[in-house]
Amino acid sequence: MTPTPSFSITLEPVDASSAAEILHPWLADPRARFWGMTDATHEDVRSYLDELDADPRQSGWLGRVDGHVAFYVETYEPSLLLPSELFTAQPGDIGMHLLVSPPRTDTVGGYTSAIMQKVVQFCLDENGLGRTRIVVEPDIRNTSILAKNAAAGFRFLGEIDLETDQGYKRAALSVCTRADFAASPLGQWESPMPHLRPDIAAEVHRHLVAKAISEFAHERLISPVLGADGAWQLDAGASCYSFRADVLSLEHWVIDEASLQRRQNDASGRLDVLELIVELQSALAIPDELLSVYLEELSSTFAGAAAKRSRARRGEQRSSTELLQADFQQVEAAMTEGHPGFLANNGRIGFSLTDYRRYAPENGQRVRLMWVAAAREHAHLALGDGLDEDRHHAAVLTADERRAFTTRLADAGHDPEAFHFLPMHPWQAEHRLPITFAPDIARGNLVPLGFTADEFQPQQSIRTFFNLTRNGAPYVKVALGIQNMGFVRGLSPAYMRDTPAINDWVAGLVSSDAVFASVGFRVLRERAALGYSGDVYHRTAHTNPHQKMLAALWRENPVPLLEPGERVITMASLVHRDHEGHSHIGALIRASGQTSAEWVKAYLRAYLYPLVHALLAYDLAFMPHGENLILRIRDHAVAGVFMKDIGEEVSVLGPQALSPEISRIKAEVSDREKALAIFTDVFDGVLRHIAGILDADSLLPADEFWRLVASCLDDYESDQPETARGLSGFLDLRTRTFAHSCLNRLQLRNTLQMVDLANQSESLLYAGEILNPVARS
Repeated sequence: MTPTPSFSITLEPVDASSAAEILHPWLADPRARFWGMTDATHEDVRSYLDELDADPRQSGWLGRVDGHVAFYVETYEPSLLLPSELFTAQPGDIGMHLLVSPPRTDTVGGYTSAIMQKVVQFCLDENGLGRTRIVVEPDIRNTSILAKNAAAGFRFLGEIDLETDQGYKRAALSVCTRADFAASPLGQWESPMPHLRPDIAAEVHRHLVAKAISEFAHERLISPVLGADGAWQLDAGASCYSFRADVLSLEHWVIDEASLQRRQNDASGRLDVLELIVELQSALAIPDELLSVYLEELSSTFAGAAAKRSRARRGEQRSSTELLQADFQQVEAAMTEGHPGFLANNGRIGFSLTDYRRYAPENGQRVRLMWVAAAREHAHLALGDGLDEDRHHAAVLTADERRAFTTRLADAGHDPEAFHFLPMHPWQAEHRLPITFAPDIARGNLVPLGFTADEFQPQQSIRTFFNLTRNGAPYVKVALGIQNMGFVRGLSPAYMRDTPAINDWVAGLVSSDAVFASVGFRVLRERAALGYSGDVYHRTAHTNPHQKMLAALWRENPVPLLEPGERVITMASLVHRDHEGHSHIGALIRASGQTSAEWVKAYLRAYLYPLVHALLAYDLAFMPHGENLILRIRDHAVAGVFMKDIGEEVSVLGPQALSPEISRIKAEVSDREKALAIFTDVFDGVLRHIAGILDADSLLPADEFWRLVASCLDDYESDQPETARGLSGFLDLRTRTFAHSCLNRLQLRNTLQMVDLANQSESLLYAGEILNPVARS
């Protein structure tokens, strides 16, 4: 904000001889009584200025307004006037006194505000004195300057008794940083939300409206009608939407975003995805009591998309081609879509703007984790085969950190041997630990220990962190009590008990199978898991999110497992388009030197082939969406994959016996439902989107893509005739139709908890049958 932009204000160093003539009558004016020099003679003023000029710790400045000398400023090192027992100076501090000339009859409103603004800018700006903080100590009775200080953003620290040449004064000690000034009425205001601009918002709304129509039409919640002009029409009650689109296999709508138009009362209306949801509430069957929650998740998704586009405009976003040379974590941070089938896929309800900038994976910030000690009698540490507690600690904490934690526990009167060390998301430590678990801390069952030195980067799954400090150190996954995409993102201590054993069983099965080895399929084991359950929430009758607030697991890092010449990227990058609309999969194909068909065939053999084998040979189903697969890339083509998130999301869908410690992953279902592990999670959840991108980019027609998928299934049947029919019955992946399981319908029905994780099968929602794009002719 510029209060009076018409003023021209400058500052110049004081010349003591000439300045005394100017300042003597100013200081003698009763309005300047707080300077304590109303009785000073001309010689007294000249002597005062000479002393100031001779002291390198302070300087005097004359200010001009529109060419006329109008004010005087003194700057000084704070230690000159403020004793250390009253004020601790920081590097970059500067003190300041301001004296404005007696008022002229021709001054206008905003005159002194403009002077104050210029003086503060002069002290803080790099083009001026370039200091980082201004310190002032005006007399507490000087209400006029106190008001101007407040308008400039000075923060009151307290009253102090300060010795002066005239005795003692009661002073209002105050400071002003660059940020304080910028946010003040006199500061050069910059919005803390520059991404929420009308032009950026229009782009994001257009994209999200297109996605909403595409995915809701795919799930048969809405039914656009093809008009005579070749454009599709959607009647949404108060509005009518028109657009051009291609409808590919699996009823996948590829909408031309530029063609989208909205009509309201025969007039053009602006696109707004939130208004679209309200218009379609009845068709989408969103319960009245949950509509606002869904709209908030969608608003958060909108805000995140706007922030990503804003960064791209500032040149801070890598293009799809630049990602070819980016490292693993640079690719991870560059992703924009998350789960491509969900509309509200970046909810993050609970994050402030500051939290978003610190912890959202697309910002790629470095984060340190907070640790607490959890009493062993109320916690359980589960370790994988061959791992003991000492080896686990050595992998996740330095020797100095272990010593520090042990000492802190002992100093607090605790026996260190009676506790486990539990990492926490810093947001969780700030918002949940001291409030939700205050009684546990007071009892001494939880003891805050502080932050460790390792720096981590948040992954797309938002509560998982990759260690940037120590090469090869494990991932850490922690609980995070925010609402995101249909769930509070907790982590169950009960699940943590079995997680390493489940991982060992799956890893043993995969590593001993020659088929998995032949296509480069591996799993990243979750080697250790820890959960705390001593809180009162674990003694309530029903399962609740509060029971999943204090737990962590440690997962293998894929980087040390790579072969020479390989790099890794998230599979989510295959459905990524950059800010210019270019696909990353297209960049990979072009850089590989292969044809699109060759590239896709290799990808399907590394991804689809082993998932089919797991299901048919072992009744084993993973959760193989883009965030859960890490691709091994050699010469820009897929050479193999790492599957992760095993403990929480793997299932055995057949009748085979499992040991008691891993029995919770058993979920026996019919063969028809078992096949959905491929049809829904792979065909619909991943391959549908890749086929659409390749078709839209004229890299590979969608029909040809699905022929390659069918060929991959044929290859498996030919290669593995003994298992191709399925372990526990006939499992036909080439059937004419399959049940159309719909994911947005789950979130729309209950955005607080999409499914019951303990009984996912009965939570599913269907929209009839859908044609299988790889059905036998």
